[in-house]
Amino acid sequence: MSACEIHELTDERKIPATMSTQHPDNASLPNWCEKTVINGDAEIYEAYYAYSQIGCHEVMWDSEGKDVDTRVVRKLLEKHADFFREHQIGRDVFLTYRVPNPKIEGAEKKVFVETLYNIAVACDVASTFYKKEVAPIFEVILPFTTDAKELIWLYEYYRRTIAATEEVFLGENMKVKDWIGCFGPKSIEVIPLIEDFESILNADKIVEPYIRVVKPRYLRVFIARSDPALNYGVLCAVLLSKLALSKLKLLENKLGTKIYPILGVGTMPFRGHLSPENIENFLQEYRGLSTVTVQSALKYDYPVEQVRECINVLNKMLPNGEPLLVDPAEEKKIVNVLKKSKQFYERVVEKLAPLINSVASYVPARRARRLHIGLFGYSRRVGNVVLPRAIPFAAALYSLGIPPELLGCRVFIELKEDEFKIVQKYYVNLKHDLYVAGGYVSLRNMEMIKDNYTRIAEKVHMKPEILKQAIDEVLNDLDVIEKNFGIKFGPRIYSMKKHENFVNNFLLSYIEGDEAGASNSLVDAAKIRRCLG
Repeated sequence: MSACEIHELTDERKIPATMSTQHPDNASLPNWCEKTVINGDAEIYEAYYAYSQIGCHEVMWDSEGKDVDTRVVRKLLEKHADFFREHQIGRDVFLTYRVPNPKIEGAEKKVFVETLYNIAVACDVASTFYKKEVAPIFEVILPFTTDAKELIWLYEYYRRTIAATEEVFLGENMKVKDWIGCFGPKSIEVIPLIEDFESILNADKIVEPYIRVVKPRYLRVFIARSDPALNYGVLCAVLLSKLALSKLKLLENKLGTKIYPILGVGTMPFRGHLSPENIENFLQEYRGLSTVTVQSALKYDYPVEQVRECINVLNKMLPNGEPLLVDPAEEKKIVNVLKKSKQFYERVVEKLAPLINSVASYVPARRARRLHIGLFGYSRRVGNVVLPRAIPFAAALYSLGIPPELLGCRVFIELKEDEFKIVQKYYVNLKHDLYVAGGYVSLRNMEMIKDNYTRIAEKVHMKPEILKQAIDEVLNDLDVIEKNFGIKFGPRIYSMKKHENFVNNFLLSYIEGDEAGASNSLVDAAKIRRCLG
């Protein structure tokens, strides 16, 4: 077979269960990283480490929001040749680009083009290494997908302007392929990453036109879990994901095209609760998954043997059955719950926003990211305020002793009986997640903020009465949870007591303007809960 005929995948294609990502949520650094930020060649090694040491099937290579090495395939094959001879990229292990979405990029829209062209470069490199025609990269993730047209455009752009370049005449009967070789693979598979409220509610409507036009043999669909939690609260994030999984399953039944859902999750309940201690609950909660993300906190904040075992279980257990199917009557009730919950969450977050933004500046960077304008930029908008991204947002709140899972929970006294029953049916581990988060509450910190609210408000440039109201609203949220779920707040075990001591020290240092002390205490607390946010 020539390179011009490459990429006719067999029907036996292996769907990865575990996708290692570059999310910067780790409190601790791996022992192989010499710097405080993982980038450059360290990310190359990280990809190899994810495959070879902890057993991930797939690595997301992320050029959305950050600079990455476009020669990743060549460097992997050069530096770790023995492993990759036994584990072929694109057949046994997988490398999947997340590309920038041109719709939301500013001056660097064409990083999208550069990334796609590198797929063909990687194909040449891998084919030389394996001494046969190989397409090591054949899938791309499109973030912020809101319309099927974007997916079709991406699919056709690669097919028509990159792969088809080989047939362009340069003159004198000379084609591009005669001069610089063929371009493979001939087409790519597109993975929509669906992230915002309306798009997740309409996930089926977004992907159906793409399936009808492109007619893929199957489709992987990526449902975000972190940004919906940041933007709308944890209750909305969980219920939205359940609606999406149901709608995608019903679409699969309707069209006969297999759909493999991916869920993007972190270790704490706010961002998905995929941790070694919670695997059984996680697999019970999110039935119907094919792939889950393995983010940096899971990889580096737990003992490596525990990480390997966790990933091994996921590799064996995924896909994990069928999702609960939501009928139209139930969907209407869920949407009503979503609207109520979102409103309560936004109200308290808007008041806390200046304090959150100030504390987030103490959260250490674990990846080199570049700022640009995105759906909400690399700051996210909640209601009428701009906030950090999900990881520093959550890290800031945990560091204050105010777990983000608990914000807006006054909604539970506003739900009708049938609405509350729907929540319990579709958020199976609701009480457990609230219980886990509740152990990181620091009532001492909230009292400290109330005692010093004028001083803190001046520090963060907000009205003192707004900050005082915000803490009163958080305490009201806690009161509702305690009365409705019987959960007591504060540390329950030795490690949680140490955590509270560190967040107490953080707040004292923060108020006093001791930046080094505040930063150190924030990281010490994060290491105990085994993630930044």
